[in-house]
Amino acid sequence: MNITVFGTGYVGLVQGAVLANAGHHVICVDVDADKVDQLNQGNVPIYEPGLEPMVKELHAAGRLDFTTDAAQGVAHGDVQFIAVGTPPDEDGSADLQYVLKVAATIAEHMEAHRIVVDKSTVPVGTAAKVSACMAEVLATRGRSDLTFDVVSNPEFLKEGSAVADCQKPDRIIVGTESEHTEEVMRELYAPYNRNHEKIIVMDVKSAELTKYAANCMLATKISFMNEIANLAERLGADIEMVRQGIGSDPRIGYHFIYPGVGYGGSCFPKDVQALIRTAGEIDFDARVLKAVESRNNEQKTTLFQKIHRHYAGELEGRTFALWGLAFKPNTDDMREAPSRVLMEALWEAGANVQAYDPEAMEETQRIYGNRDDLTLCGTKEAALKGADALVIVTDWQVFKAPDVELIQQQLKEPTIFDGRNLYDPKRMQRKGFRYYSVGRQG
Repeated sequence: MNITVFGTGYVGLVQGAVLANAGHHVICVDVDADKVDQLNQGNVPIYEPGLEPMVKELHAAGRLDFTTDAAQGVAHGDVQFIAVGTPPDEDGSADLQYVLKVAATIAEHMEAHRIVVDKSTVPVGTAAKVSACMAEVLATRGRSDLTFDVVSNPEFLKEGSAVADCQKPDRIIVGTESEHTEEVMRELYAPYNRNHEKIIVMDVKSAELTKYAANCMLATKISFMNEIANLAERLGADIEMVRQGIGSDPRIGYHFIYPGVGYGGSCFPKDVQALIRTAGEIDFDARVLKAVESRNNEQKTTLFQKIHRHYAGELEGRTFALWGLAFKPNTDDMREAPSRVLMEALWEAGANVQAYDPEAMEETQRIYGNRDDLTLCGTKEAALKGADALVIVTDWQVFKAPDVELIQQQLKEPTIFDGRNLYDPKRMQRKGFRYYSVGRQG
């Protein structure tokens, strides 16, 4: 099948590559000429495990192409994916200008029936707006005879495992009431639907809401667990024991119940905000979602609060080693990352930061530029040298089995603020560390 994907971000590039890998012929369209040139040379601008070699192989084989020519893209694909960004607007609502611009572009160039797939995360009612936009452009062209169908097909990819999630989805949501479109979508996704039925067909609005509901549920689990962790600290309980105790209940499970320093990234923060905004537009007070957002914003400040308390507010001139800058492991994404809240608070207090992350160093440099109070180090060990304390912000695998003696030697004093509960408090205390974690004593 010939497929066109508008957008080459996390969603568009991964979806395009995986569809091409299954045998479809895919063209990805992007307005950024430099990005398209880099992709045609096999250079992937984002870090995602397994993505770059797949893109290089498929492009060389002629099954995955990149272009800025929208007309070429519209002419190519029987199915047109819209996978562009929906950033939060000033009021928290999802900004649909890029989605609607692609819809207008498709209508401007199409000469035959097209199935338009909303892959971007969009509010309920977006498919109707896309349809109206396309109908208006077709009418202006005098081509109202051309037909199209708009489908909601939300993505459920996790940064850091997006390729695997796309190749082995746990469900494929298809929002359509057209039997023909359903048949085409089933054919499109047949390679991923062989072991057991994964396709769930529903009406368009339900499909649009399913995406938001899924992300908001996961964000809720994280914020709930962080709230219980804060209680555990004050009550003398151990959140890790509590986590195991409740996770053993199959109704709860172990996923997304790890306490920490708050969620970040491109999805959870904006999707919670967007659903709150959608609720407000229909005069519904989304109290639970507002609490989720509020708890998460406060949780991002907890590491700084512990540091501030330990040093009695005397942070000016001190240096802190930060392990982890990306919002989660296996990505270089720093959007809404807890590390940013922490670093900016430390700088405001007059402290210096020596930081290391396996993948997010260039992104940190891009965001903050050159600063006298920020040193980006080539190794996790280099970040320790001469620092007053170690602060762990992201739970990369490389941080989980540290050389404790080396840490002790390199730091000015043996103090660790662990925002991800990577180590055993009793062991660290036996080694002579002042060890602060999340929801545990010490």
